[in-house]
Amino acid sequence: MNIHHSWKPYLKEEFNKTYFESLNKFVKHEYEKHECYPPDKEVFNVFEYCPFNDVKVVIIGQDPYHGHGQANGLCFSVCDGIKHPPSLVNIFKELEQDTGKIYPVSGNLENWAKQGVLLLNATLTVRAQQAGSHQKKGWETFTDSVIKIINDNKEDILFLLWGGFAKKKARLINSNKHHILTSGHPSPLSANRGYWFGNKHFSKTNKKLLTMGKKEISW
Repeated sequence: MNIHHSWKPYLKEEFNKTYFESLNKFVKHEYEKHECYPPDKEVFNVFEYCPFNDVKVVIIGQDPYHGHGQANGLCFSVCDGIKHPPSLVNIFKELEQDTGKIYPVSGNLENWAKQGVLLLNATLTVRAQQAGSHQKKGWETFTDSVIKIINDNKEDILFLLWGGFAKKKARLINSNKHHILTSGHPSPLSANRGYWFGNKHFSKTNKKLLTMGKKEISW
């Protein structure tokens, strides 16, 4: 289990709960019997690349990508050399329009994570080619707890909630001590209806970070 040591005191209690033991058994069985993503050593990459003390921004996704070689444990991110999925294409298009940054070659968002962007999927595993196959098995309980841990133990975190699913997580966040930016989802269905493009979340995030005396993100 690849988890940066700074997270362990906060997550230890969750790992010992009955629901997580059941979840662990389910995931282990799935990985033994079926092809699942991300690779088992990368399931907790979100906590490896972004130490607890460094978290400045939280982006919430839903499921890992379920195509071969795509998921790498960070929401919306794919491994180097993998074709960018439609949602990621729209994320990069908005980034390009918002900041003037050239459209990235790699879809690997590891560099964001290492700068303090927690790229958290609500469900951390999935069976190959079966979207949502590991939902409602306990992952959502675990990742909701992660959001609550950040909410309770940190201040002035920027939560970027993209789409209806992510927006529901606002109930776990104290908006008096944190900052919430919302928009439509970057998926083509939502983006093409005008709910995604023009949200300027990347420049807004950096502007807010600077006003708080924090280093901006090199998106």
